[in-house]
Amino acid sequence: MHKQCPCGDAMTMKLQTVIYSGKVEIDNVPIFSCSSCSRSEVFPEVKPDLTGLIEQLGSEPDKQTFLFNEWNEWADLLVEVCEKLKQPDVHIVEQLIDERINKLLDMYLLAQSLNDPAWMNDLEKRLMQISRRSIHT
Repeated sequence: MHKQCPCGDAMTMKLQTVIYSGKVEIDNVPIFSCSSCSRSEVFPEVKPDLTGLIEQLGSEPDKQTFLFNEWNEWADLLVEVCEKLKQPDVHIVEQLIDERINKLLDMYLLAQSLNDPAWMNDLEKRLMQISRRSIHT
């Protein structure tokens, strides 16, 4: 998956580690990077959740490591794609999005039938994350 960089070249999506406050490693964050000008941008669909995680950590976090794909459906989906392919293909990602949404909706129906509001809330959050669908090509 690619995005046009302000310098005019293409930015490619990679899963990278973000270091916060010199103490916290957040692994598997989808980032667009430009090899020409070294510009990097967080994948727009995950930025609100990355920002939220950083806000939860506060200004004086303890030394720790997070797998961002455990916090964000987009990151989890992209980790899955990157395990299969060297560079994510937008068509495969779209197919996996549809499959993941169907899986989450099935789980939501199960959580609803079990009357489990905590699970339902978690699934709603995950569905909202993955519904941010402005894939860049």
